[in-house]
Amino acid sequence: MTDSTSFDPWLEPKADSFDYNQLNELGNRAIALGLLIGHGYHGDQYELLHLGEVVLLSPPDAHNYLKALVQTGEQLDG
Repeated sequence: MTDSTSFDPWLEPKADSFDYNQLNELGNRAIALGLLIGHGYHGDQYELLHLGEVVLLSPPDAHNYLKALVQTGEQLDG
């Protein structure tokens, strides 16, 4: 017999869960705006490829970086 009020950690979202899909979407948006030439995972870090520069960040830091980059790029794009 199962208790319908029991907690299942596989079904409940964690308070500190991270949205990796949104990180990927932000990276793709940055490419579309011409702000990056590539992005993706490199080990446990998230790699952002600018012309002549590689930036490695933790996924949460990469999310914040990309969010600010995309917002700036969209403002400049009009």
